[in-house]
Amino acid sequence: MSPATGAVTDALRELHSRYAGDGQGELADYIPQLALADPGAFGLALISMDGHLYSAGDAGVPFTVQSVSKPFVYALALSLLGLDEVSRWVNAEPSGEAFNAISLERSTGRPANAMVNAGAIVTTALIPDTPVAPRFGRILDCLSRFAGRRLDVDEEVYASEAATGDRNRALAYLIRSTGPLPVDPVAAVETYFRQCSVRVTALDLAAMAATLAHGGVNPLTGDRVVAEPVAAQVLAVMATCGMYDGSGDWLLRVGLPAKSGVSGGLIAAGPARFGLAAYSPLLDPGGTSVRGRLAIGRLSERLGLHLMHNPALAASTVTLVTTADDLPAGPQAERGQPGRGRVAVAAAQGALDFTAAERVLYALDEAGTGRTGAVVLDLVRVTDIDTVARAMLRGGLARLAADGRHTAVADPDGRLREPGEEAGSIRSFASREEAVAACRATASG
Repeated sequence: MSPATGAVTDALRELHSRYAGDGQGELADYIPQLALADPGAFGLALISMDGHLYSAGDAGVPFTVQSVSKPFVYALALSLLGLDEVSRWVNAEPSGEAFNAISLERSTGRPANAMVNAGAIVTTALIPDTPVAPRFGRILDCLSRFAGRRLDVDEEVYASEAATGDRNRALAYLIRSTGPLPVDPVAAVETYFRQCSVRVTALDLAAMAATLAHGGVNPLTGDRVVAEPVAAQVLAVMATCGMYDGSGDWLLRVGLPAKSGVSGGLIAAGPARFGLAAYSPLLDPGGTSVRGRLAIGRLSERLGLHLMHNPALAASTVTLVTTADDLPAGPQAERGQPGRGRVAVAAAQGALDFTAAERVLYALDEAGTGRTGAVVLDLVRVTDIDTVARAMLRGGLARLAADGRHTAVADPDGRLREPGEEAGSIRSFASREEAVAACRATASG
């Protein structure tokens, strides 16, 4: 873990430590294989739009994706058929009911949305099935591209689901009896069981959520998985329907499009900001991970991640990452020497929130890693820093200093100071040039 970007990792680790001992909830024993999960397992992962990855706890532990697969298969259906055609078969209205409820439109028999089981079964059935491109092959390839690596199926969980999935079969036959199931109910449900049994980790789910948040482009691989309008449509349905009968309360309190699964997976997406995932198999009565809900809720509150807050513009945060020697400033005699005499510079502009601060901290590490012993943070063109970003930047600079780096801040307006804090509490200067000179003087002294 690098000194500056440790601020994000530390936040995840603190939440992991805070909630790891919470033993509330039950394992999903109605699928026998899921009842064998380790009740103490708990992992958190976050991936930014730049592909920066942060994690804590059991983020690499495999489990089956279950209902967290639903938004991604919905994305595949939208990509292949378009919104109008998919909407002929599956509505997009909140059901206000549990995940396995009979939520069918009275006049047409359409399921309420693609996030409840009835709607997910129809969505799966909509995926074209041909000898060249079998339905499940398309689904597995889609989920793998969202995750950024090739995924596989947990055959034991699949067999367990197939042996106990009578309610889902009943839903499929009920839908077929009203007309809007485009394939045989048995085939539809068997594919759906296999889809839910795909094996992932919290890191995979964070990448999948980040791909939706990034307009359909996987930030780890650069692969455009779906078009931007499709990603936006999926996020909209996640926001209103992804947490079933608790979707309204979740959006009110946490403010992020999300999707839960009965194996303990939980994803949340901050559009143009990050993908977030949790894994813990102890579930509340609604089928959502207890620890995951607590951790993501607290992280959103702590870091100001609520969708309705106004985020900083992603493209205008970090404007420069370099060393002072690469800047046109001063005669050759004053330029640093290779090694600890050189000064890294990272400059930012605009309004800084959590997302912007994460980019700035990563830039500080990128500018200084292995090349310099001094770091300058240039905030001259920053117009505002919110409370979360201020704490993150101050913490990152403190970690750099503890790591033996000389640090200075170009902060003529004192934006990095806490309200009422004395001017001398942070080593700040009126310009980048003064901050660089101070770092060089300290390093040479």
